[in-house]
Amino acid sequence: MTAAPPVLWQFRVSHFNEKVRWALDWKGIPHVRRSLLPALHVPRILWLTGQKSVPVLVLDGKAIADSTSIIATLERLRPEPSLYPPEGPARRRALDLEELFDEELGPHVRRMVFHALLPHTDYAAALMTVGESPFTRRMYRAAFPLIRVVMKLDMRIDADSAARSRARVESALDRIAAEWQPSGYLVGDRFTVADLTAAALLFPIVWPPEFPYAPPTPFPEPAERLRQTLRRHPACDWVADMYRRHRGQSSMEIAA
Repeated sequence: MTAAPPVLWQFRVSHFNEKVRWALDWKGIPHVRRSLLPALHVPRILWLTGQKSVPVLVLDGKAIADSTSIIATLERLRPEPSLYPPEGPARRRALDLEELFDEELGPHVRRMVFHALLPHTDYAAALMTVGESPFTRRMYRAAFPLIRVVMKLDMRIDADSAARSRARVESALDRIAAEWQPSGYLVGDRFTVADLTAAALLFPIVWPPEFPYAPPTPFPEPAERLRQTLRRHPACDWVADMYRRHRGQSSMEIAA
């Protein structure tokens, strides 16, 4: 009997979810994607894991939360092609950079970008319902003023916190540029979890064409101005290069 494929509970337009999608696709692991809507996802994910964050991967009946834990599990499940360098200093460095970017980049990209997007009700609701039916999109748009309040409270989004997060994002971009090796990668001479993490978490600034879900366009003017300003950093060209060379198109998705 063939084992059931893993099920990824996700937001389509989310950088931590993109980190896990990329790892699944990189390893060629067939999987089912079940997409949820921000704020409305909480009951389902609480029931699965006892916490409220996605991504969550259900593998052999076990729900695994947190992108780092999911990738560690995938490395054990399918070691090749590996995202971890061999045991030793290179592996420690790759895992340290993954943790650094998860903590110092991921939450701050999210807060900074949402601060620019959430006031634009029509656009923000459309972005979060990419791929949904017209009926679902209309209902989510109607509920969005309340959803926006919940999201801002949950992520502590205001002008001051967004400004602090922008400074942290700029610092992380500088760190990527400083870690960039002659090989073009952050660790050694090949693509690792460090590269994948940094590139995936920065997709909302770069929006590379290889990202699997196309956003509504045009972006609201404040968000586009922010994006274009940060896009001038050399590290964003590196992100685009990582996507171009290593993201590809997912041929492994069984269901959306």
